[in-house]
Amino acid sequence: MTVLLEDCYAEPPKVLTIAGSDSGGGAGIQADLKTFTALQVYGTSVITSVTSQNTVAVDGIQALPSEFVGQQLNAVLSDIGAEAVKTGMLFNSEIIEAVTKILGEFALSKELKLVVDPVMVSASGSTLVNPKAVHAMKHTLTPMAQILTPNIHEAELLLCTENEPRVTNTIQTLEDMISAAKELTALGPRIVLVKGGSIAFDKNMKKVDIDSTSEPLFVVDIFYDKESNELVEFKREFIRTKNNHGTGCTLSAAIAAGLGKGLTAKEAVAKGIEYVHSAIQTSFTVGHGHGPLNHFHGLVKLPLPHPSTLEPHPLSNYLIGSNPELWHEYTHHPFVQQMADGTLPRESFIHYIKQDYIYLQHYARANALASYKASTMSEIAAAAQIVVHIATESQLHVKYCEQWGITYEDILNTEESMQNVAYTRYVLDKGHSGGPLDLQVALAPCLLGYGVIGKRLFNDPNTKRGMSGHSLG
Repeated sequence: MTVLLEDCYAEPPKVLTIAGSDSGGGAGIQADLKTFTALQVYGTSVITSVTSQNTVAVDGIQALPSEFVGQQLNAVLSDIGAEAVKTGMLFNSEIIEAVTKILGEFALSKELKLVVDPVMVSASGSTLVNPKAVHAMKHTLTPMAQILTPNIHEAELLLCTENEPRVTNTIQTLEDMISAAKELTALGPRIVLVKGGSIAFDKNMKKVDIDSTSEPLFVVDIFYDKESNELVEFKREFIRTKNNHGTGCTLSAAIAAGLGKGLTAKEAVAKGIEYVHSAIQTSFTVGHGHGPLNHFHGLVKLPLPHPSTLEPHPLSNYLIGSNPELWHEYTHHPFVQQMADGTLPRESFIHYIKQDYIYLQHYARANALASYKASTMSEIAAAAQIVVHIATESQLHVKYCEQWGITYEDILNTEESMQNVAYTRYVLDKGHSGGPLDLQVALAPCLLGYGVIGKRLFNDPNTKRGMSGHSLG
């Protein structure tokens, strides 16, 4: 049997970028195509302008004729098509109008998932286009966008009244960003994502000068969907680095890639923000100025990030996120749900609490093994202390069983269930054959699962509380 290589791979979604070229490779078309590749979509491109730039400065820019931009766009769409499109630097009104016209014709035959990154003002606040181009962006292309992704300065510019000087520094707070996102939807886009990377907030969400403190700071992107009236604040830690060139281009490209793969707008934005944040975290130095992001961070296995204010448990979240469906099935097991709503049969609960005492014995042994496997005195003491806590809990467990008419002798005479045997021996086998981390990961489902379930049921007002609230009582 002959197996063709093309049969081994699914055809990737096709995503188009319409933007300028960055000779330094950190932004524009180059950043977009790197992002598309990293996110496993087939990238096509229409170049609107070419630049002479590096990490230090832009010393030249040349716009391509609008007719040739349109010719490129027609060539790509007529043959290859696109599941999603993003626009970046369009430079002048003629190019904006040519792109809008052709995309409008394309949208007549296929749904247009369009991400418009209105590249008009740099992150430092410098205007990059003339008023005529701003008018064209505002009134021709923006209304076609599914998602509009302005930075703070671009949002201010788009909200300016026609024929009036640009007003700056009107967006200073989180509330200002939210108002801007809502107001910008009046221009036509269904969704606005106001990028807040230029404003740093402290833990109280007050704007601060990043050079005035060494405390952890945060940035927020505001997502607003006018159709559903959904507002989401995407908050993440501010990363102190000079390697942030091409952040906006990369984000809009990542969002377009997500839309091309069939994600909802909210999902595409969330994953795009996560991708860019990791790309900044793992950035590297190129040249002598503002370096690029690491677009390929997802293609190389990297260590987990250190615990942080917003991500205090990176290993636990990684383990849970590796199989979210199984985790949901485990933490929402019918037994748990019936215990919460008071419909669990009494005999099932009796069986559970008797088996749980047996489990506590093995849990204590596993933590004693963890103490033995530990390499420092503090780790040895910590694991030993857990064993002491389990011993105390087991005494409380015996007293609780008495409330259900179960004597200590009944517990001791209980035959261990196969489910109990299977999990506890797995944990102990992992502990004996592996290292401390193997043992802790094997124990994690119990420890984390009980915590997640307990917190969820405690905060759910529909949870039956007390023995009198349950049919099993």
